Amino acid sequence: MIREEGRPLDCTGRLEKEIKTYDFLDSLKIPYQRVDHKASMTMDECAEIDKVLKASTCKNLLLCNRQKTSFYLLLIPGDKVFKTAALSKQIGSSRLSFASSEYMEQFLDITPGSLSILGLINDSENHVRLLIDQDVLQETYFGCHPCINTTTLRFSTDDLIKKVIPATGHEPTIVDLPRQTQE
Repeated sequence: MIREEGRPLDCTGRLEKEIKTYDFLDSLKIPYQRVDHKASMTMDECAEIDKVLKASTCKNLLLCNRQKTSFYLLLIPGDKVFKTAALSKQIGSSRLSFASSEYMEQFLDITPGSLSILGLINDSENHVRLLIDQDVLQETYFGCHPCINTTTLRFSTDDLIKKVIPATGHEPTIVDLPRQTQE
């Protein structure tokens, strides 16, 4: 794996949704680095990529309420364990569960394993509410997939906060989830 600057010089064979994320970041004049790799489906696989990127890829979870009327994209550090009770209390929504891949594709044009904040560029009707654990915002760099899990990007957390999030049209809710590392 090699860290490279910006978008690929040749986008042949790349999915349209991936290219769309490069267009989005370039339009905001956000400098970013990229690592192409085999499909990464777990945080353990992302840890190897993070070493090359020198960034921390956060865990991205698509959640919904029991009635499937409210949807949430939660960004938390990869080493935090997700506990529904702690989050439910902070956002005032009980009985949270993982949303099905059907909603991931419908609202964000993303398939499982590729979930990313960059999918919010496809949610023009704001079906998904953005939730960010405050620890994610403490890192210097932010790592995420460009809507496909065979590439990971790194850009500054400052650009995430000041440029990326406002450009998606999604107002973030900052949450403070307890730190309980995975066993």
